[in-house]
Amino acid sequence: MVAGAFPRVGGLPYVLHGLLSEAAHTEPGREAVRCAGQSITYGELDAAANGLARALIGEDVRRGDRVAILLPKSIEMVASVYGVMKAGAAYVPLDSQAPVTRGALVAADCTVAAVITTSRDAASLLSEMDVRGHLPRVVVVVDEGGGPADLPCRALNYRQALAGPDVTDPEVPVIEQDLAYILYTSGSTGVPKGVTLTHRNALTFVEWCARSIGVRREDRLSNHAPLHFDLSVFDVYLAALGRATLVLVPGVEAFFGSALVEFIQREGITVWYSVPSALMLATRALKEPGLLPSLRAVVFAGEVYPTSHLRELRRLVPGAELWNLYGPTETNVVTYYRVEDLPDDDRTIPIGRACENTDVFAIQEDGTLAGVGEEGELYVRGPTVMKGYWNRPEKTAETLVPSPLNGADGLVYRTGDLVRLRPDGNYDFLGRRDHQIKSRGYRIELGEIEAALSTHPALAAGVAVAVPHPAWGNAIVALVVPRDGQAITSNDVKRHVARLLPRYMVPERVRVVSELPRTSTGKVDRQKLGELSVTVGT
Repeated sequence: MVAGAFPRVGGLPYVLHGLLSEAAHTEPGREAVRCAGQSITYGELDAAANGLARALIGEDVRRGDRVAILLPKSIEMVASVYGVMKAGAAYVPLDSQAPVTRGALVAADCTVAAVITTSRDAASLLSEMDVRGHLPRVVVVVDEGGGPADLPCRALNYRQALAGPDVTDPEVPVIEQDLAYILYTSGSTGVPKGVTLTHRNALTFVEWCARSIGVRREDRLSNHAPLHFDLSVFDVYLAALGRATLVLVPGVEAFFGSALVEFIQREGITVWYSVPSALMLATRALKEPGLLPSLRAVVFAGEVYPTSHLRELRRLVPGAELWNLYGPTETNVVTYYRVEDLPDDDRTIPIGRACENTDVFAIQEDGTLAGVGEEGELYVRGPTVMKGYWNRPEKTAETLVPSPLNGADGLVYRTGDLVRLRPDGNYDFLGRRDHQIKSRGYRIELGEIEAALSTHPALAAGVAVAVPHPAWGNAIVALVVPRDGQAITSNDVKRHVARLLPRYMVPERVRVVSELPRTSTGKVDRQKLGELSVTVGT
């Protein structure tokens, strides 16, 4: 038995990589992961993860270190996740669609000991990291051949690393409170912040999924979300827990409705999990009910699912259970609502009630507990709540606070989300307490977009506004004021932002205005900004 993976009461491992070890031990020949026509068994995946872990340890990667992963959807990506954890380290997934400057900022911020990436991305990423004063000890290049010869740190080839003489588990002692991964989210100051999550944080959620939504050996779980998006936790680890098959949605197919439908049909997907906007793309491509008979569960999270579109989903996949999950990255998923009855009007469905071993409650502005029908900010306590933000003690102290409830020990997480408790015990989501929004399932700080706008030399001012969008939840509109004598176009602004931020944060529309509305104190009047914003269609 692998050290650190001894079963608890109930027979489940203490650590995430223990799920793979157990699956490889009991069903080594079962298909574990498929991607673009290639597949790997649980036994092969475990051996690959063990080989990579030993290679990392050989390069002085130690327990508690961080390792960045910048890879496209692939079997190697999944093996890397498990290999990093088997070395006792925590993985830090980087967004392959974001500018290299952002990836380097993230990797340098948490001082990664190693980077796993492709030869195409290695040189540019390491160069940008060098500018920020931190280079990893080693880069593992996932390509045929050796990769670039002029990298500023030691380079290993992924295939050679896996071909070592010993592919047994290195048995690094890891416990459930240890750091498993760091997910970087949008930061209001223009600097992304790293959410630190433990093995227990993730396993609490995954175990609840197995008990409630269920997972079977014959299941085929889709992986639509990229690795740096917290929805991927459901896909990767629930599949391993159930000895099911994880099928990665290639990036080229992820945002085309007809391609998603064909993917579900071709791969016989039984459990689908994504943001609602991806599902709405797929349902628009469906012509009639019954074309996706393999689906038994459709799970969604990350943004509000418009009820009219949800009715269409129910009509087109009548045999599938529908589950609405809610939870910030800092807490994993904490509430759920199994969709059974849908309203006849456009009222949104609730985010539901607390998952097992999790407590959620709403606090009103006066500090009292919100009762039925009352509005308040949602608080969360329980084993899914993060350790804190990486190297951001002030920000951590703002959101991880002593419980305002008598008899509730420990710290609780302030979500910033406003909710209202229904008489049936479910919560309705009302909106954000601050300027954070959701668009296409991504959580976005409008302040980070505004920080990018402020660096444009031809702009005197710029603000980002969220406008409702029927498919995405919100679209982003930028209102910008040129400097005197400067000419600027909307495309100029979009190109500038695209060089600094991920593409899902680039404004859909840019409106050039002569001035921004301001309050009597000189602050931007955000209530009036909506009047200046443009309507973004479907």
